[in-house]
Amino acid sequence: MTTKSKYRKLKSASIVFIAFIAAFALYVEIANRNSKNMTYRQKVLKAVYPVLMWLGKLTGKKTNELSGIKEPPVSFYSLKGILNNGDTLDFASLKGKKIMVVNTASNCGYTNQYTDLQKLSEQYKDKLVVLGFPANDFKEQEKGTNEEIAKFCKANYDVTFPLMQKSTVIKSAQQNPVYQWLTDSTKNGWNSKPPAWNFTKYIINEEGVLTNYFGSSISPMSDDVKKAIKN
Repeated sequence: MTTKSKYRKLKSASIVFIAFIAAFALYVEIANRNSKNMTYRQKVLKAVYPVLMWLGKLTGKKTNELSGIKEPPVSFYSLKGILNNGDTLDFASLKGKKIMVVNTASNCGYTNQYTDLQKLSEQYKDKLVVLGFPANDFKEQEKGTNEEIAKFCKANYDVTFPLMQKSTVIKSAQQNPVYQWLTDSTKNGWNSKPPAWNFTKYIINEEGVLTNYFGSSISPMSDDVKKAIKN
């Protein structure tokens, strides 16, 4: 191959690459036309979210489900959570409804699940309570303050379901007591699996029994999640 031919190929490849970058940048802006005060990283993550979820389907489901009712050794309703505004939420007040506990982050590839979590909370508002637990445990993808997190979620995803104060959800000395219960089989009765990443979902039924674990790649609006809520 002559030097001139190599140059033409390199030039063509450069043009294609530049065109791809320009097209992707345009797509990012279109996908974020209603976003407010997002960093460019957050905009890119939101734009590629559909691809990320598609890849998640290819890798298989990451779920656990309790077969048969098993009363937890420690009552879920003995727990309390600290809301984003500093108020205390007594979980005993949630008796009679299903509860989804999900660890969230503002700079994650799955952050756009806030949209579906909000839809889910509205669609099943009479029988489900979604509780968001912001955490900075995975690649430091939630560095914001409680005030910044609440503002981000409201502005970009119109979140109205309860958000807790930022805490640690992975197993450690600082682990949030709610997650201590969720990830300790001697407390919840069967599950010891901690969140594998942001937007891992746990479902507790109307009697305070932990029934389901859904990995990050499972959409909150998926058929499996809806089935767990309806049952």
